[in-house]
Amino acid sequence: MSKAKLLAVAIVWLVILGFGVGVWRFVFAPAVAKTQAEREAEERQRGGSESLYRSQVKLALDGFSGYAVLRSPEFAEEMRKTGVRLTITDDGADYPARLEALRRGDADMAVFTIDALVKTSADAGQLPATIVALLDETVGADAIVAYKETIPNIDALNHPDTRFVLTPDSPSETLARVVMSRFQLDQLASDPFTKVKDAAAVVARYKDARPVDRLAYVLWEPYVTQMLKNPKVHVVVDSSRFPAAITDVLVASDDFVAKNRGTVVDVVKAYFQANYAFREEAARVELVKRDAAKSGTKLTSEEAERLVDGVWWKNARENLAHMGKADSASLPLLEDMIASITAVLIETGAIAADPTDGNPNYLYLASVWDDLQGFQPGASGEEVRGVRLPALTDKQWNALTAVGTARAPTLVFARGTDRLTERSQSQLDALAGVLASTRYYVTVRGNASRQGDLEANKRLASQRAKAVESYLVSHGVDKDRLRAIGVDPSGETSVTFVLGEPSY
Repeated sequence: MSKAKLLAVAIVWLVILGFGVGVWRFVFAPAVAKTQAEREAEERQRGGSESLYRSQVKLALDGFSGYAVLRSPEFAEEMRKTGVRLTITDDGADYPARLEALRRGDADMAVFTIDALVKTSADAGQLPATIVALLDETVGADAIVAYKETIPNIDALNHPDTRFVLTPDSPSETLARVVMSRFQLDQLASDPFTKVKDAAAVVARYKDARPVDRLAYVLWEPYVTQMLKNPKVHVVVDSSRFPAAITDVLVASDDFVAKNRGTVVDVVKAYFQANYAFREEAARVELVKRDAAKSGTKLTSEEAERLVDGVWWKNARENLAHMGKADSASLPLLEDMIASITAVLIETGAIAADPTDGNPNYLYLASVWDDLQGFQPGASGEEVRGVRLPALTDKQWNALTAVGTARAPTLVFARGTDRLTERSQSQLDALAGVLASTRYYVTVRGNASRQGDLEANKRLASQRAKAVESYLVSHGVDKDRLRAIGVDPSGETSVTFVLGEPSY
């Protein structure tokens, strides 16, 4: 093609392009602009305006009464003050789905028990969420209930026919696993769980069963109170005996924290401000009754009071202590709480491995509380509470009701002495941590050989018990909870640990 023809073609395309630009400028652009102007006018006619909220948070939880503050108008008002819109989703306690929602970004924050967070993270093979606050600890709201005649105490659970009727992947399952790890229950079946849908289904199984069936029902309030209306039924053990074993925490997805750290801090602050409004027991009772009524459940005053008594709602100062941001000898560090429950889950076969790979600090973000330094709900502040068993008199020690034998290693002493071997000392180090995580009195019973001088053997049995008691006290176990005694020599040389409680 000649240069003249190429030039002619170029001129033609330029004319076409110019014509198109003109049509757009004078025909289509005004129409588009007019449409946009019309839309804006329609928005104004409908009363549209800029949102008063600067951000929003999608929160996943379930119907547990311990989360009543999160569903309260008081919390919603505190959130509104901060300019954060809150959307709550009840997923029916489907923890795996809850973790997946956090991973996918379908939820920004959520509530878990520590054990559920560890277990679902282990099953998922990743850690997509981090703990930013401790909400509450159950101190009796979860319990193992059974017929008194068939299962009078924890030792009576130690039978191959015993079945725990419970809801899987729930705090109830965790309570059963904690009991299995803390007590000598070596006769249980390899899988002693009968799994049902929820606590209501546990009650239904109880109604269909016979009193002689070796069934232990694991459930939570208000269902515990409902079952106790039968005078033949009693609480074998409840969560008040295992501090920090069942603790609810507020978590945020790692991605949401990275992008919206200020919003996470605002949510935490708003929660504890609202929580402070219910610091008195009467206010808390009314809160849980009101919260239950929203879901169509009517709690009696007795049920609401027992529920409130069974839940320890953590305050802001207690969070600082758990996070290691404030000194408190009465509260465990969150890092140790995570490590302890992880060990229980591994030991009882709930998970195959630690999802944090031995780094429990990976599962929480204490630095959020650095942004809350100086925050104090109310004018008078809050106290750090703790639970310590009172010292007993000799008469009270003798009147203790034995509830079970602690799961403990066989201790070895140098022959004919009360001197612990290095291996036994190492085993006692681990046992000290276990005993520290229970709220029972411990009778340390020393034993000895029957060969030789019987009286000398009795003295040796007592000396061995006292040597173990001294070692445990030196490693953090409260001395007021321990009492060493020697029993009549039976031929065994081991020391046993019997957990007991006062008779009421």
